[in-house]
Amino acid sequence: MKFAVDGMLGKLTRWLRMLGHDVIYSVQLDDNQLLGLAKAESRVLLTKDLELYRRAISKDLDAFYVEGTTEPERLAEVAGRYSLELAVNMCNSHCPVCNTLLEAADKEDLKELLEPNTYEHYERFWRCSNCGQIYWQGAHWKQILSTLSEAQTAKI
Repeated sequence: MKFAVDGMLGKLTRWLRMLGHDVIYSVQLDDNQLLGLAKAESRVLLTKDLELYRRAISKDLDAFYVEGTTEPERLAEVAGRYSLELAVNMCNSHCPVCNTLLEAADKEDLKELLEPNTYEHYERFWRCSNCGQIYWQGAHWKQILSTLSEAQTAKI
């Protein structure tokens, strides 16, 4: 899915990108720009701003008012409303930083860019062709899976 997300939902933006969704997010966009972008690109507007949500609805935009206070709650709300799968598939994940689709990267090509421990202990890597970020399923992966599991349990 394609989303436009307000400046109060930066963490949710990163999660949705990891889950494979095209998410536009910028704290520099004002409400009018965000509404215009959502309309022009047929994006669902996600917001914690009730007034912005009301304005979007009045303009016949697909919008969702996010009420959750934790990331699992927010993920559960959005996944429940839009029937999103709460699982990371690295083949369709977007860069959490810049929204570019990630590409599998050869470990040998990254050797000079990785810490020796990371290079030694992990085999699969993905890289963003836009910002150069490198990703792997490291020690943080258990926390990612835990958050997704919590969101699945809370999903309406």
